[in-house]
Amino acid sequence: MSYLILVRHSAPEIVPQVPARDWHLSAGGRARCVTLAAALAPYQPRVIITSVEPKAVETGQIVAARLGVAQAAMDGLHEHDRRHVGLLDRAAFQERMAAFFAQPDTLVLGQETAAQACARFTRALDAVPAAGPDAPVTVVAHGTVMALYLAQVAGIDPYPFWQRLGLPAFVVLARPTLAMLTVQDHVE
Repeated sequence: MSYLILVRHSAPEIVPQVPARDWHLSAGGRARCVTLAAALAPYQPRVIITSVEPKAVETGQIVAARLGVAQAAMDGLHEHDRRHVGLLDRAAFQERMAAFFAQPDTLVLGQETAAQACARFTRALDAVPAAGPDAPVTVVAHGTVMALYLAQVAGIDPYPFWQRLGLPAFVVLARPTLAMLTVQDHVE
């Protein structure tokens, strides 16, 4: 069986003056990547493809090094575009995200609607090269776009799913059906 493995990046170092898209992993986030690599090893990834955001690239690099596989970054796999949104307190952010998921065709937060972010992410996933016909496709990306994609292909409710995903987390889908096989919502 072939898999599509979607990985949410590990824990970043939050720097309030820096846009979230430019954050790097924290020391704890780097340490969790070792455990993440061990959790992904049974799926035998042959290459790790990441978004271009530093926290995803770093997650992919650490996992790839631990597994002895190649890593590459690819455009289009980035998080929902909210680069001009400053750091919000937790309650305000949760409220805005709930509205974002509930109104997918309305620009609620940032520069993309939920529908636009999902369409862009889906196009990028469709363009990810497979390492072979039965090789798993392993992608390190971000919680919001993962939840949007999984709502589309697996019928999940995206907001509660997004809320439960830890840093890192991963979901395994069967290819080509995209049936959801495994959800590892926290890797500590």
